[in-house]
Amino acid sequence: MADLVTGEAVALDIRVARLASRACAVLLDLLFQMVLLNIVVYVVAMTSLVADDAWTVGLTLLAVVAVVVGYPCAFETLSRGRTLGKMAVGLRVVGDDGGPVRFRQALVRALAGFVEFWVFYGSPALITSFCNRRGKRLGDLFAGTIVIQERVPASALLGPVAVMPPQLAWWARNLELSMLSDELAMTARQYLSRFWELLPEVRDSLGHRIASQVVAVVSPPPPAGVRPEILLSAVLAERRHREELRLAERRARRMRRLGFPAWGAAPTPVPAPVPVPAMAAAVAGPAPYGPPRQGPPAAPPFGAPRPGQPQFLPPTDYGAGPYQNVLNAPRPPAPYPAGPGGGPPPQGPYPGY
Repeated sequence: MADLVTGEAVALDIRVARLASRACAVLLDLLFQMVLLNIVVYVVAMTSLVADDAWTVGLTLLAVVAVVVGYPCAFETLSRGRTLGKMAVGLRVVGDDGGPVRFRQALVRALAGFVEFWVFYGSPALITSFCNRRGKRLGDLFAGTIVIQERVPASALLGPVAVMPPQLAWWARNLELSMLSDELAMTARQYLSRFWELLPEVRDSLGHRIASQVVAVVSPPPPAGVRPEILLSAVLAERRHREELRLAERRARRMRRLGFPAWGAAPTPVPAPVPVPAMAAAVAGPAPYGPPRQGPPAAPPFGAPRPGQPQFLPPTDYGAGPYQNVLNAPRPPAPYPAGPGGGPPPQGPYPGY
């Protein structure tokens, strides 16, 4: 671990790349450069069939310089300090102040690397790395850079530094964070990560100074009486949440462009119904609500009585209602069992008995 002091007087903890990981990255880069150099030299050599020897020699020197010097310089400038070997190992080149590497620094490192690795076979780089506390080689000393380990093991991750305080969630949801720079956000993050390591008086003064700088570039202003560490935690948590949403939307657009389902994309909003003006509704008439009715439903059937149970006959007149045309209709006479002589049963003062 090493400390980098930013312009806000905050010490940043960084993981300096060790010699073994840097050696692996250099070997991978040299292997790729050798393959690329053989291909380029073979293509340039084919020009000798149509051009003279001077053109062939000039193009060969240009190809060698482009591969040996241009490859690391272009990759470190465009990818913010990473070559193919550093990408595979998880390293990155940054400035001594922790900022991204510039073209001038990348060019100085590439020129010094040609002398260190291609002329003296890496001996100056090995000796200088052993003698320097941060493991710098000659190119890093000349350019003012340092190689850090970007890929942190999972055991070193203790969770997010900034969490959203519940009492400030409503305020952070409506924040305007476009003016909050990456450097100021990194300063606030490092302050929160070192919060319990600082002395109380230093912690409070530094927290108030960083919080005042953050409040000056965000809007609306925070509620009164909020401690600086809670305020910074709310701002950084909201910034991280918006960045995650932006990356998820970009990934979803890329997946849709490639023809794959957009995993994690936000659901398509359902369009709200368009309101119909009152005058148009009055002219057009009431809107139909479902299919038209087909008349009253059929009357429920009356089953025959079961053995051992009395029979309850329905009333003869149901009166007015939805079933009046069905239930009040004349019914056929019920069949009766034959009498003793084969005729109808005898009629007495009480029919049926």
